[in-house]
Amino acid sequence: MTETSDRTGGVETRFPRHPRSVGRARAVLRTQLSAWGVEGDAADSAELLISELMTNAVRHARVPHGREIEARFALTGRLLRLEVSDASDRLPVPAQTGTEAEGGRGLALVAALAHDWGVRPREGVGKCVWALLELTGAPGPVSVRAAASPPAPPALPAPAVEARTARRCC
Repeated sequence: MTETSDRTGGVETRFPRHPRSVGRARAVLRTQLSAWGVEGDAADSAELLISELMTNAVRHARVPHGREIEARFALTGRLLRLEVSDASDRLPVPAQTGTEAEGGRGLALVAALAHDWGVRPREGVGKCVWALLELTGAPGPVSVRAAASPPAPPALPAPAVEARTARRCC
């Protein structure tokens, strides 16, 4: 695992394509959220989002040997951006699952929790799946505001394209 920070306060961490990386990404995110003063429901929602994004990358991305999955977190004002990038060009497709299905609900959870989400190609190879979480409240520990209109099963929203915003973010 490699961790770097950039000038905007974002944190970027690389993980091997392994199921244990999901828990490690959650732990890194929780530590960073605590440093930013994000706690409670907001931190729980952010952890669930990064878990779903990382799980999709671990399960579905075909990362070539020597390449890693990259997770990035950035907080701008009250908007938390979570990104997971991998070397696969395969785009995520929301599954149409029944109520008894044991899996396939990851992107539905992302769509329900996130203020907005989508996918964009990476420079060179691969893709980046991102989610925005709008934080509310006074300065100090913040809470999360639910998405304005969570998707109704079984129809799930397609991932937003980077240049398009599905829901107003500010």
